[in-house]
Amino acid sequence: MQATLLSILVLALLGTLHAQDSIPVQTDFQQDKLTGRWYSIGLASNSNWFKEKRHLMKMCTTTISTTAEGNLEVTSTYPKGDQCVTRNSLYTKTEQPGRFSYTSPRWGSKHNIHVVETNYEEYALVATQISKSTGSSTMVLLYSRTKELSPERLEMFTQFSKEQGLTDDEILILPQTGEAGSTGM
Repeated sequence: MQATLLSILVLALLGTLHAQDSIPVQTDFQQDKLTGRWYSIGLASNSNWFKEKRHLMKMCTTTISTTAEGNLEVTSTYPKGDQCVTRNSLYTKTEQPGRFSYTSPRWGSKHNIHVVETNYEEYALVATQISKSTGSSTMVLLYSRTKELSPERLEMFTQFSKEQGLTDDEILILPQTGEAGSTGM
């Protein structure tokens, strides 16, 4: 019985490690170039919250800065109803440049964040493996320095999301916020 349980745990761990290894990270990642203001253009996820809230989601603004310890302070401002809500997250650097970890203080979920690809001046593609007690999920974000990106970049985001096992109904190009909501964002 113990041997079977141990085998299952080892297989689960290997599966988790394989999933993390299957997500690439930007070659020669330069963290300082990732800082500044970004717009979330695309969001893909197979999580339950995404399925429930998908129809309400809109583009948000994210500002990335580096802390004294070399971690990333990520501040996202997004529309919620008739107001703007701000969420701060601290992404802790790992031994691999371009990979970060984050634990949600609210939900206790663990996030393994990969900066997959970026040219720093136009777009950034970020993939996150999320683990919590109820299971795991994948999230892919496409950031842009402007509120619009070329069809080629949008297609790259869609294709990468599908390579991560996400389906068309789990992939969303976010609608821009209206003028009232975008002034603070």
